[in-house]
Amino acid sequence: MKFANRAEAGKALATKLSQWAGRDDVVVLGLPRGGVPVAVEVARALRAPVDIFVVRKLGVPGQEELALGAIASGGTRVLNYHVVQSYDIPEDVIERVTLEEQKELRRREEVYRGTRGTAPIEGRVAILVDDGMATGSTMRAASSAIRDHKPKWVVVAAPVGAASTCDDLRAEVDEVACVQVHTASDFGAVGAWYDDFSQLTDEDVRAILANA
Repeated sequence: MKFANRAEAGKALATKLSQWAGRDDVVVLGLPRGGVPVAVEVARALRAPVDIFVVRKLGVPGQEELALGAIASGGTRVLNYHVVQSYDIPEDVIERVTLEEQKELRRREEVYRGTRGTAPIEGRVAILVDDGMATGSTMRAASSAIRDHKPKWVVVAAPVGAASTCDDLRAEVDEVACVQVHTASDFGAVGAWYDDFSQLTDEDVRAILANA
Protein backbone atom coordinates (compact mmCIF):
# COMPACT_ATOMS: atom_id res chain seq x y z
CA MET A 1 0.00 0.00 0.00
CA LYS A 2 2.98 2.34 0.40
CA PHE A 3 4.56 4.44 -2.33
CA ALA A 4 8.32 4.11 -2.73
CA ASN A 5 8.73 7.88 -2.91
CA ARG A 6 7.00 11.03 -4.16
CA ALA A 7 8.02 10.47 -7.77
CA GLU A 8 6.37 7.04 -7.83
CA ALA A 9 3.32 8.54 -6.13
CA GLY A 10 3.13 11.22 -8.82
CA LYS A 11 3.14 8.65 -11.59
CA ALA A 12 0.33 6.75 -9.86
CA LEU A 13 -1.64 9.96 -9.38
CA ALA A 14 -1.27 10.82 -13.07
CA THR A 15 -3.31 7.73 -13.95
CA LYS A 16 -6.22 9.24 -12.02
CA LEU A 17 -5.94 12.41 -14.09
CA SER A 18 -5.47 10.89 -17.55
CA GLN A 19 -8.58 12.62 -18.94
CA TRP A 20 -6.61 15.89 -18.81
CA ALA A 21 -3.64 14.61 -20.83
CA GLY A 22 -2.57 16.36 -24.01
CA ARG A 23 -4.77 19.43 -23.58
CA ASP A 24 -3.51 22.98 -23.99
CA ASP A 25 -5.71 24.44 -21.22
CA VAL A 26 -4.25 22.56 -18.23
CA VAL A 27 -1.72 23.76 -15.67
CA VAL A 28 -0.37 21.63 -12.80
CA LEU A 29 0.46 23.46 -9.58
CA GLY A 30 2.56 21.80 -6.87
CA LEU A 31 2.27 22.83 -3.23
CA PRO A 32 5.81 23.26 -1.83
CA ARG A 33 7.64 21.56 -0.65
CA GLY A 34 6.37 17.97 -0.76
CA GLY A 35 3.83 18.45 -3.52
CA VAL A 36 6.37 19.68 -6.07
CA PRO A 37 8.01 16.35 -7.03
CA VAL A 38 4.55 14.76 -7.20
CA ALA A 39 3.29 17.59 -9.43
CA VAL A 40 6.27 17.34 -11.77
CA GLU A 41 5.53 13.69 -12.50
CA VAL A 42 1.84 14.47 -13.02
CA ALA A 43 2.69 17.32 -15.40
CA ARG A 44 5.14 15.12 -17.33
CA ALA A 45 2.52 12.41 -17.81
CA LEU A 46 -0.19 14.90 -18.82
CA ARG A 47 2.21 16.89 -21.03
CA ALA A 48 1.20 20.05 -19.19
CA PRO A 49 3.13 23.00 -17.75
CA VAL A 50 4.00 22.89 -14.05
CA ASP A 51 4.40 25.67 -11.50
CA ILE A 52 4.24 26.16 -7.74
CA PHE A 53 1.42 27.51 -5.59
CA VAL A 54 2.74 28.44 -2.17
CA VAL A 55 0.68 27.58 0.91
CA ARG A 56 1.73 27.70 4.56
CA LYS A 57 0.21 25.76 7.41
CA LEU A 58 -0.66 27.71 10.57
CA GLY A 59 0.53 25.49 13.40
CA VAL A 60 -0.80 25.50 16.94
CA PRO A 61 1.92 27.08 19.14
CA GLY A 62 3.78 24.29 20.90
CA GLN A 63 2.16 21.69 18.62
CA GLU A 64 3.19 23.01 15.23
CA GLU A 65 2.30 19.81 13.38
CA LEU A 66 -1.34 20.39 14.32
CA ALA A 67 -2.88 22.85 11.85
CA LEU A 68 -5.20 25.56 13.11
CA GLY A 69 -5.45 26.72 9.50
CA ALA A 70 -3.40 27.74 6.48
CA ILE A 71 -2.60 30.71 4.25
CA ALA A 72 -1.89 30.89 0.53
CA SER A 73 -0.60 33.28 -2.09
CA GLY A 74 -2.95 36.20 -2.58
CA GLY A 75 -3.78 36.73 1.09
CA THR A 76 -6.24 33.86 1.57
CA ARG A 77 -6.53 32.40 5.08
CA VAL A 78 -8.54 29.31 6.00
CA LEU A 79 -9.04 28.41 9.67
CA ASN A 80 -9.80 25.00 11.13
CA TYR A 81 -12.46 26.14 13.58
CA HIS A 82 -12.66 22.72 15.22
CA VAL A 83 -9.01 22.99 16.27
CA VAL A 84 -9.32 26.69 17.19
CA GLN A 85 -12.29 26.01 19.45
CA SER A 86 -11.00 22.74 20.88
CA TYR A 87 -7.70 24.34 21.94
CA ASP A 88 -9.29 27.69 22.82
CA ILE A 89 -6.79 29.61 20.67
CA PRO A 90 -7.28 33.39 21.04
CA GLU A 91 -7.46 35.75 18.07
CA ASP A 92 -4.20 37.52 18.93
CA VAL A 93 -2.32 34.20 18.80
CA ILE A 94 -3.88 33.37 15.43
CA GLU A 95 -2.84 36.78 14.08
CA ARG A 96 0.73 36.40 15.38
CA VAL A 97 1.11 32.95 13.78
CA THR A 98 -0.39 34.28 10.54
CA LEU A 99 2.06 37.19 10.34
CA GLU A 100 5.02 34.87 10.92
CA GLU A 101 3.91 32.47 8.21
CA GLN A 102 3.18 35.30 5.75
CA LYS A 103 6.86 36.26 5.93
CA GLU A 104 7.90 32.70 5.17
CA LEU A 105 5.37 32.45 2.35
CA ARG A 106 6.79 35.54 0.64
CA ARG A 107 10.35 34.25 1.12
CA ARG A 108 9.53 30.92 -0.49
CA GLU A 109 7.88 32.54 -3.47
CA GLU A 110 11.03 34.57 -4.09
CA VAL A 111 13.39 31.63 -3.58
CA TYR A 112 11.48 29.08 -5.67
CA ARG A 113 10.41 31.32 -8.51
CA GLY A 114 13.18 33.92 -8.65
CA THR A 115 12.55 36.19 -11.61
CA ARG A 116 10.42 33.63 -13.43
CA GLY A 117 6.81 34.68 -13.90
CA THR A 118 3.85 32.60 -12.81
CA ALA A 119 2.15 30.18 -15.16
CA PRO A 120 -1.13 31.53 -16.58
CA ILE A 121 -4.16 30.19 -14.72
CA GLU A 122 -7.12 32.26 -15.92
CA GLY A 123 -9.46 30.23 -18.11
CA ARG A 124 -7.50 27.03 -17.54
CA VAL A 125 -7.96 23.76 -15.69
CA ALA A 126 -5.88 24.20 -12.52
CA ILE A 127 -4.72 20.93 -10.95
CA LEU A 128 -3.48 21.53 -7.39
CA VAL A 129 -1.16 18.74 -6.23
CA ASP A 130 0.18 17.83 -2.79
CA ASP A 131 1.85 14.67 -1.48
CA GLY A 132 -1.10 13.91 0.81
CA MET A 133 -4.28 15.35 2.31
CA ALA A 134 -4.79 14.79 6.03
CA THR A 135 -6.87 17.61 7.56
CA GLY A 136 -7.19 19.36 4.20
CA SER A 137 -6.51 22.85 5.58
CA THR A 138 -3.54 23.41 3.26
CA MET A 139 -5.40 22.26 0.14
CA ARG A 140 -8.49 24.19 1.21
CA ALA A 141 -6.47 27.41 1.41
CA ALA A 142 -4.92 26.69 -1.98
CA SER A 143 -8.25 25.92 -3.67
CA SER A 144 -9.81 29.07 -2.22
CA ALA A 145 -6.89 31.27 -3.27
CA ILE A 146 -6.73 29.83 -6.78
CA ARG A 147 -10.24 31.14 -7.46
CA ASP A 148 -8.82 34.67 -7.47
CA HIS A 149 -6.91 33.68 -10.63
CA LYS A 150 -10.17 32.79 -12.42
CA PRO A 151 -9.54 29.19 -13.54
CA LYS A 152 -12.40 27.53 -15.39
CA TRP A 153 -12.06 24.25 -13.42
CA VAL A 154 -10.28 23.39 -10.16
CA VAL A 155 -8.96 19.90 -9.43
CA VAL A 156 -7.30 18.97 -6.14
CA ALA A 157 -5.15 15.87 -6.29
CA ALA A 158 -2.94 13.81 -3.99
CA PRO A 159 -1.62 10.25 -3.92
CA VAL A 160 -3.20 9.62 -0.50
CA GLY A 161 -5.94 11.27 1.51
CA ALA A 162 -8.31 10.94 4.45
CA ALA A 163 -11.81 10.00 3.30
CA SER A 164 -13.55 12.74 5.28
CA THR A 165 -11.18 15.37 3.90
CA CYS A 166 -11.75 14.25 0.32
CA ASP A 167 -15.52 14.32 0.88
CA ASP A 168 -15.38 17.84 2.34
CA LEU A 169 -13.25 19.12 -0.55
CA ARG A 170 -15.68 17.78 -3.14
CA ALA A 171 -18.17 20.38 -1.94
CA GLU A 172 -15.63 23.16 -2.55
CA VAL A 173 -13.89 22.29 -5.84
CA ASP A 174 -14.84 20.83 -9.19
CA GLU A 175 -12.96 17.55 -8.84
CA VAL A 176 -10.98 15.55 -6.28
CA ALA A 177 -8.46 12.92 -7.42
CA CYS A 178 -6.81 10.56 -4.94
CA VAL A 179 -5.10 7.21 -5.48
CA GLN A 180 -5.57 5.90 -1.95
CA VAL A 181 -8.37 7.02 0.37
CA HIS A 182 -8.37 5.88 4.00
CA THR A 183 -10.62 6.36 6.99
CA ALA A 184 -9.47 8.73 9.72
CA SER A 185 -8.71 5.84 12.09
CA ASP A 186 -6.43 4.21 9.50
CA PHE A 187 -4.85 7.32 8.02
CA GLY A 188 -2.34 8.58 10.59
CA ALA A 189 0.32 10.84 9.08
CA VAL A 190 0.91 11.33 5.36
CA GLY A 191 4.49 10.07 5.70
CA ALA A 192 3.24 6.68 6.87
CA TRP A 193 2.19 5.93 3.28
CA TYR A 194 5.69 6.42 1.84
CA ASP A 195 8.83 4.33 2.18
CA ASP A 196 10.89 7.45 1.48
CA PHE A 197 9.29 10.64 2.83
CA SER A 198 12.48 12.65 3.18
CA GLN A 199 12.01 16.33 3.95
CA LEU A 200 12.89 18.53 0.98
CA THR A 201 15.02 21.66 1.18
CA ASP A 202 14.50 24.90 -0.72
CA GLU A 203 17.39 23.91 -2.99
CA ASP A 204 15.72 20.55 -3.67
CA VAL A 205 12.56 22.33 -4.80
CA ARG A 206 14.47 24.79 -6.98
CA ALA A 207 16.39 21.93 -8.62
CA ILE A 208 13.23 19.91 -9.27
CA LEU A 209 11.52 22.91 -10.86
CA ALA A 210 14.61 23.76 -12.93
CA ASN A 211 14.81 20.20 -14.27
CA ALA A 212 11.09 20.22 -15.05
